[in-house]
Amino acid sequence: MTTPVEGYECDPWQLTWRGLAVDQLQRTESTFALANGHIGLRGTFEEGEPRGLPGTYLNGFYEEHELPYAEAGYGYPEAGQTVVNVTDGKIIRLLVEDEPFDMRYGTATAHDRTLDFRSGTLTRNTDWVSPTGRHVRVRTQRMVSFTQRAVVAIRYEVEPLDDDTQLVLQSDLLANEPIESDTSDPRVAAALQSPLAAEFSFADQYRAVLVHQTRRSGLRIAAAMDHLIESPDGLRTTISEEDDLARLTVAVDVPRGKRLRLTKFLAYGWSAQRSIPALRAQVDAALAGAVQTGWDGLLAEQKAFLDDFWATADIQVDGDPELQQATRFALFHILQAGARGESRAIPGKGLTGPGYDGHAFWDTESFVLPVLTYTMPEAARDALRWRHSTLDKARDRAAQLGLRGAAFPWRSINGAECSAYWPAGTAAFHVSADIADAVARYLAATGDEEFERGCGTEMLAETARLWMSLGHFDFHGRFRIDGVTGPDEYSAVADNNVYTNLMARRNLREAAASCARIPDVAAAIGVTEQEMEEWRDAAARILVPYDAERRVHPQSEGFTEHVDWNFAETPPEHYPLLLHYPYFDLYRKQVVKQADLVLAMHLCGDAFTPEEKARNFAYYEARTVRDSSLSAATQAVMAAEVGHLDLAYDYVGEAALTDLHDVHNNVRNGLHMASLAGAWLGFVAGFGGMRDHEGEITFAPRLPPALDRIGFRMCVRGSRFAVEIHADKATYRLMSGKPVEITHHGAPCTVEETPVTLPIPGIDPGPAPHQPPGRAPSRRRPEGLRPENPVPQS
Repeated sequence: MTTPVEGYECDPWQLTWRGLAVDQLQRTESTFALANGHIGLRGTFEEGEPRGLPGTYLNGFYEEHELPYAEAGYGYPEAGQTVVNVTDGKIIRLLVEDEPFDMRYGTATAHDRTLDFRSGTLTRNTDWVSPTGRHVRVRTQRMVSFTQRAVVAIRYEVEPLDDDTQLVLQSDLLANEPIESDTSDPRVAAALQSPLAAEFSFADQYRAVLVHQTRRSGLRIAAAMDHLIESPDGLRTTISEEDDLARLTVAVDVPRGKRLRLTKFLAYGWSAQRSIPALRAQVDAALAGAVQTGWDGLLAEQKAFLDDFWATADIQVDGDPELQQATRFALFHILQAGARGESRAIPGKGLTGPGYDGHAFWDTESFVLPVLTYTMPEAARDALRWRHSTLDKARDRAAQLGLRGAAFPWRSINGAECSAYWPAGTAAFHVSADIADAVARYLAATGDEEFERGCGTEMLAETARLWMSLGHFDFHGRFRIDGVTGPDEYSAVADNNVYTNLMARRNLREAAASCARIPDVAAAIGVTEQEMEEWRDAAARILVPYDAERRVHPQSEGFTEHVDWNFAETPPEHYPLLLHYPYFDLYRKQVVKQADLVLAMHLCGDAFTPEEKARNFAYYEARTVRDSSLSAATQAVMAAEVGHLDLAYDYVGEAALTDLHDVHNNVRNGLHMASLAGAWLGFVAGFGGMRDHEGEITFAPRLPPALDRIGFRMCVRGSRFAVEIHADKATYRLMSGKPVEITHHGAPCTVEETPVTLPIPGIDPGPAPHQPPGRAPSRRRPEGLRPENPVPQS
């Protein structure tokens, strides 16, 4: 193992930090977060202090606040939504002969924390000498259960190392935990100041329950704890409760060589409608199940769940140990964000921190769901069911804007738009096409007829209706979509954004196809044959701008006519640009925050020729500054497709290591789910060349020179198969299920139990593209240490 400058040891299956770095706690609390899609715990110490930014989150649980507007306007969203730090059950304080166990005092002769990707646990080992010389060993282990959705379990062990010692443990449920909000919006800060109003508390023996309700959104939460205690004789316990605190106190004299072991079980539940007794019953039942299963049983269930996940999702990287670790770290956190969301959103930060106010964006459908669709399709289905559950809000939003169909929000927790900046929010209609694209991908990859009948057809149809009311046929008979904002937030309210138009075309075609497959559902939502034909006609005639003089596609109509941004005169400290220059100036220049036209070439690659892709990629490389974490993965995918494999390798490293290297200097607020998903995209869609246009699975693999081998696995229509890439060949092998039809560099191939190995043709990428000065990706170094000069982002 090696320890790079970041402080993490390099290990293929775990993340370890040795020693205490108080100034790094906010960062490691994010990377060491545990979650299951329903519950999220930041990696704060059990004793509560020292701490960076404590947090316990329930997916979809939020408080409302007013949105800031200097000037009101029609259609502006009225209420913001912010994730709430709910009742903290992680807290277990230790007193050693009356001295609080606190890493800032005394001496820690040994200390490490390890996040294990195969067991799904966070383990902490500390040898501590108190200020008066008492020596104890503390070992803790915690999990958020994948199999018992409402359950958290913590094992806390203390062993005296030098003498018989009196030990006291205080195990808490703490609501309205005081934290410092770093938000610049006083409305948000006010909403998060003691957001939970006490409604019920109960404590008896080793068990306690607290029930609270948010003051404005009216959501109710119940948190409960129960304990098992193993100790020497002479144990004394008391339990107490008040509005915002329940505490079990355990006191015992522990001889040297013996130990005190506390196993704490937590259960969480919330609802917008259920009563106090109903929620209390829910968490009581979850606790009963957890205690019945026991600590060892929960560990075994967790391990089995993860074994099954890695059997489908693992990526093997030979030749770069740090990138191998980062890729598994990324996949583990993607799993934690979506595994048990069950009809809730997957937020941009998952459940690892309060960044982005806990909102979900289109990042989920365009970056995270492709990963889950091919590794854990049931989680992708559940995330799409959440979108379907918000369809009425999307219809209402469209109607408010004078449109038909469904206009899904730019950012939201409950499905209602809560972006206060309309050029990037309201005008970003591509979100609806992104959701439709995720629906179509999921249906093609799984053949899930039940989902299509119950959710998919309606979502595709309603988003198709949006495009028909938003666009129009011009004098030349072309279908135009004017006045929209594409993925690039440095261009806004533009006409005929290529990405938006191509994704809308796919949306219209997929809607017509789904309605034709399930005519009774189509009839139930009022879709007629005439409407379906109108969708097909608009799709066939949609305008895709092309600059014949420059032989590239403009990002939006007229984009290539804008003056280039003066990159040479932009100092490095002025990135990200949005923090140093007015948006109006960014909007009228050729400068790209994140992949837009390049993203279109990835997701709608069948609309471009290979030559167009190469020219477009080079053109936009010179104008893309990557002030967004969403960009590196897409640039990696397209760099690999056009043959710039070293550049693709650099971009994959940037995406995968975004959070471990804290490239954006904001990991304290949570991890970047889309960038973590970019690790999978970089390897599978980039070096694997995997595409799923029209539901057909194709591969065009190529290995970057720095790596010896890449291996990855996928699931398609219930069949699992493995792909192994070497410099000159690729091997496909069926692991379970029926044979899978694919193509390899354009040649049809059947993936069966007997491995098939095919040659990889060469490619001439032509001249290497260049990036704006100072904005090239960090170069990967062979020894796997930190790249130099990481690009700071927003």
